[in-house]
Amino acid sequence: MTKTLLFLSMFASILAYSQEDLLKDIDTLKTTENSPPAFKALQVVTGQSTKLTAKKEWYIVVAHRFGDVSTGFKNFFGLDDASTKLGVIYGVTDGLSLSLSRETNMKTFEFGAKYKLLKQNENFPVEIVGYNVMAANTDLDKDNYPHLKFGDRLSYLTQALISRRFSDQFSLQLSPSYVHKNLYEPNIENNNQFLAGLGGRYKISKRISINAEYFVNFDNHSFYKNPLSLGMDIETGGHVFQLLFSNSQLNSDIGYLTNATGKWEKGQIFFGFNLYRVF
Repeated sequence: MTKTLLFLSMFASILAYSQEDLLKDIDTLKTTENSPPAFKALQVVTGQSTKLTAKKEWYIVVAHRFGDVSTGFKNFFGLDDASTKLGVIYGVTDGLSLSLSRETNMKTFEFGAKYKLLKQNENFPVEIVGYNVMAANTDLDKDNYPHLKFGDRLSYLTQALISRRFSDQFSLQLSPSYVHKNLYEPNIENNNQFLAGLGGRYKISKRISINAEYFVNFDNHSFYKNPLSLGMDIETGGHVFQLLFSNSQLNSDIGYLTNATGKWEKGQIFFGFNLYRVF
């Protein structure tokens, strides 16, 4: 109960992206009703941002996480071991997008829906976006789980993404999150997990920003770690390119949030990138 109250209080405290186009003059675009979006990319680092795709736009997503850099030259600082995520995102409307992706690690498929709830403007201080995911772990084997059913492969994520653009250079986002897993290891995790994430972006030039995010998992045991990631957004003519370091090798939304194993203090971190191409 205490954990739930803490989670809800963090959610309430924030409450009292980007489809910022990739054209050169987009940062100067302003309207009387809406502030410019808080984030350049669809993700802050690995966690989702409040950016949505525009209506009828297609995004191709390629995300890569290499292995543990602390393994050194033997594994070429992690480049020998990698996990890849491929996906597509479609803007049904300006306020709703649907996504489908597949990650090599755990052979996970994820179907997601992202939808705008409230827009930051001169009368409202934050932007609020909802995000829901259903994931299927197709790597589970009946040899290890003889009574395995399809429903056991499924897990679910619900997030409220709450961002504020404070200036042209600086934006923050709070991401209260809830994860449910149908199949889990009770000795190392709970089937219901509450998390609170804080992420931010600081723009250092017209097309480059430094990003960071951290999620606290109130229901994990000590085996998995709280995901901490640092990244850089780079805009080019047709896409946003993100370079990053994280203590989680997983690209999937649920895997990233609940299955981080690296320790920053021991140098157990993973280098990677996110690449978005819009059509």
